[in-house]
Amino acid sequence: MNRVLRALLAAACLLALVPGCSAHPPAPLVVLGPWTGAEGEAFEAALERLDDGTGRTYTYEGTRSLRETLVSQLEADDPPDVAILNSIGELTEYARRDKLKPLAEATAERAYPPWAPTLLVDGRRRTYWVPLKVDLKSLVWSRKDASDKAPIWCVGLASQATSGWPGTDWIEDILLHQAGPAVYTQWATSRLTWRAPAVRGAWTTWAQLLGVRSAASVERSLTTSYEGTSGPNGPRGLLHSPGFRCTHEHQSAFIRYVYTGTDIALEPSARFLDGPAEYRDTYEVAGDMAAVFSDNPAAQELVQRLSSPAGRKRWREEAAPAVRPLFPNRTDPAPTHPTERHIDTLLTRSARTLCFDASDVMPPELRDAFHRAVLEFFRDPASRRLDALLGQLETVRTQTNENPPEGHTFRPPEEICASPAG
Repeated sequence: MNRVLRALLAAACLLALVPGCSAHPPAPLVVLGPWTGAEGEAFEAALERLDDGTGRTYTYEGTRSLRETLVSQLEADDPPDVAILNSIGELTEYARRDKLKPLAEATAERAYPPWAPTLLVDGRRRTYWVPLKVDLKSLVWSRKDASDKAPIWCVGLASQATSGWPGTDWIEDILLHQAGPAVYTQWATSRLTWRAPAVRGAWTTWAQLLGVRSAASVERSLTTSYEGTSGPNGPRGLLHSPGFRCTHEHQSAFIRYVYTGTDIALEPSARFLDGPAEYRDTYEVAGDMAAVFSDNPAAQELVQRLSSPAGRKRWREEAAPAVRPLFPNRTDPAPTHPTERHIDTLLTRSARTLCFDASDVMPPELRDAFHRAVLEFFRDPASRRLDALLGQLETVRTQTNENPPEGHTFRPPEEICASPAG
């Protein structure tokens, strides 16, 4: 049901034109988010079970084109009440443009670092979003029959409108484990040049790890989805895809939905990335954060309920094991599935430091340029080509450094690494 029709029905209820309507029904709240398919269905089911005693209803709009959809709605002055985004860079942009509402104090207490850094706006430091679900990125999946052999890396870089991010994940993880959280933070928050030796070294290390590839192999990786090829039951995963004679895959925890068998092993990525031992227990993470775009107090209440222990428990109960969400606080009940439990232990108990996905911290223009540069570098990893790409990214960095809007003072987040919450 579209937003106009919902508004007409609400108006009809107010005029008592629809039988059974309350004289004063609460307006439906619209939630825009990134989940479709089984993930979207589970979240929508959890929303439907949110009963606050008012009869309020919620409408979930799930889309893979989240940024484009939200930008279009904002331009039409018809934003959702709540939007769920995985990009701190985009959220920062909206806060800077006065599109976000600071969160209520009760919700801000769940703004666990590093997923929800505070922003300094007009002299006040406030919280503008809170993580609903989180993800662990510093992982390597491998075939158990080859886990002790020299890795042959699977690479699939295609992903609809955002192709390239599996490669940026590689470079971010390498930089984090080789140079440490301080350098990583400076780079992710645009306070370090792309020509810095540590940054350049992460790109060359990635090329060395992947090794020499044939033209056919390169083209296959550029055109194959990160999910691998499709089979009768959906995506197979790269480790099970025909044409990919590989043994190891660097991929985030979410990919567990294609590796549900017992033939795949999982371990932290640190031992593969040639970094100092002091950074071995440092992990790159990502997340989906809820932000309020509406003046409606009910939108604030909704985010508070979704981020509460009861809300997280309800969501987990609605989700199938393969898409069950992970949460940021170690006080949440541990998952029961072995793979989920292993990931949760790394995320909330074994980790010393968690650092948010660097490309998702960057301004959207810089992030998108990073994605494109990775695709070009994968096709041609020559040293001269890399120098040109880093120069282009440095130009974008200097052009997109935050400038406060007229009449406002604003400072983007600076701390994107933290110890596990709880």
